[in-house]
Amino acid sequence: MGDRGAMDKMKGKAKQKAGKAMGDERLKSEGRTDEAKGKAKGAMGSAKENIQGMKDSLKSKNHS
Repeated sequence: MGDRGAMDKMKGKAKQKAGKAMGDERLKSEGRTDEAKGKAKGAMGSAKENIQGMKDSLKSKNHS
């Protein structure tokens, strides 16, 4: 997962814990949103890497 995704996930988890400790539903909700955003960024990064790998594989097959 990319650094941005990991940072969003960690920030989201921290906000959720802080919100739970303080009884702040808004903060908990923001944390869930940040965590989901981080997971999405990580998934997009993985998809891009997979696509690049397929392109590289096809290039090497065509040049053989």
